[in-house]
Amino acid sequence: MNHPSDVRTSTPLDEWLAKLGRSTGAPGGGAASGVMLGIAASLLSMVAAYTHDDPCAAECGRRVARLRGEALQGAESDGIVSAEFGAALALPADDRDRDARVRAAAVCAAESAARLGAVGIALLSEMRVLRDIGNRSLSADLAVAAGALDAGLSGSSINLRANLRTARAHHASAAALAELHVDAARLAEAQQSTARIAEELSAEFDD
Repeated sequence: MNHPSDVRTSTPLDEWLAKLGRSTGAPGGGAASGVMLGIAASLLSMVAAYTHDDPCAAECGRRVARLRGEALQGAESDGIVSAEFGAALALPADDRDRDARVRAAAVCAAESAARLGAVGIALLSEMRVLRDIGNRSLSADLAVAAGALDAGLSGSSINLRANLRTARAHHASAAALAELHVDAARLAEAQQSTARIAEELSAEFDD
């Protein structure tokens, strides 16, 4: 049985976006970031497919297709995590279990953002490959892919840091969050690198 908050990315786009716009938080910003990563992956796959007779590009395309699946699965999973996080936050302030439930939900949400971020970091590596070997006729598509990847990584980074802040506010220990803080630093660095590449690719079209 599907979780009641499981909004699949196979839902028609207009319906998925309508659900995103509702006051449920499931899907929310984390799932939207995952979809942006999926869009980036699809564009990278297209660039690879147009780079004919290059075994490196073909292999890159296969890796990117797998990453697209991971991004979309992560987006669906994040919607469920987001709903559970929202339910914990909605508990009455005098509920004696609220602090523990919000803390646990925030950590789960941070882990979800970190998983999506890891997909984005892997896509950054593939984008660098295609920047070097990709069909130059697809330069504009590669630039759009970089912009989508920047958006997906930025969203994942924001969500991870926000969830860590909530976890700390609800008394999560430094030891429990140590690995996630490492993930946050790695994700922020990848997002900055992607933003630079996106700007450089876009600048190629300036007169």
